[in-house]
Amino acid sequence: MTNTNYVKWPDFEQIKEMFKELFIMDRREDGVVTVRMHCNGGPLIWSMELHDAIGKMWRMLGTDRSTEMIIFTGTDDVWVSDFEAESWLPETTDPAGTRYDHMFVDGRRMIIAQIQDTEVPTLGVLSGSGGHTELALMCDFAIMADDITILDPHMLVGNVPGDGIHSCFLELMPYRQAIWYLMTGDTMTAAQALQFGLVSEIVPREKLMDRAYEIADLLMKQNRIVRRLSTQVVRRQWKQRIVDDLDMAFGTEMFGCFTDSHEHSFMPSVNEITGARPNYRGNTKLPEGFVIPEKKKD
Repeated sequence: MTNTNYVKWPDFEQIKEMFKELFIMDRREDGVVTVRMHCNGGPLIWSMELHDAIGKMWRMLGTDRSTEMIIFTGTDDVWVSDFEAESWLPETTDPAGTRYDHMFVDGRRMIIAQIQDTEVPTLGVLSGSGGHTELALMCDFAIMADDITILDPHMLVGNVPGDGIHSCFLELMPYRQAIWYLMTGDTMTAAQALQFGLVSEIVPREKLMDRAYEIADLLMKQNRIVRRLSTQVVRRQWKQRIVDDLDMAFGTEMFGCFTDSHEHSFMPSVNEITGARPNYRGNTKLPEGFVIPEKKKD
């Protein structure tokens, strides 16, 4: 008999319960887990609580040995468009602590955990319009609804695009196109996202999750260990890009926030740009200085 026991890792039901306010999780008998971002059962509102939870979710679920694949998606036709102002108020009362602990640390960990700590294949199902699309696009596989519009809004709201979306665009897109969309905040259709290599398929909305499960079925036919090991091989470029530029670029974004006294609690909704539904805070007007860029010609 050994002197010690294995440290108990939470099982799926415990993980599901732990994250239920932010993610709705379901698991098939074969270990394919679907994780859906939500807010009170409806579309996501970007909050510090979510910012804190994403990296923890990837680490806990992606390291759980009963998990064999993760499908990551959102609720309805909104991805990340609105900020929960009250949630981000600590950035005003404690800017240094908030921007270090909850932005620099959590913001980096949400990507690092997804790429470094998750041992199984991941499929991003980009189901709604908005920003922070790297949450789906940095998965091993990515598909997208055919009726949505995406963008990187960082420059539009006075932020350096350095918290992971730059890594995503520069890794997947042609260089000149990546620079255009990072530096202008221009919107991108599903067809353009496919053309630029951000997703492998665009799918009619009503068939989006059916297609996700078809891909899962295909992968689950493979040998378990080979499937898991192959995931680590194909992720090597992402791992190298994170090592090369995530810390520096994220730190540069935080420095920009300090120099501009820019706070997330005052950020506008980008729904008017993407054409998504009115934002949930009732603030449907863009603030002074918030400019919708002229659409790039195809």
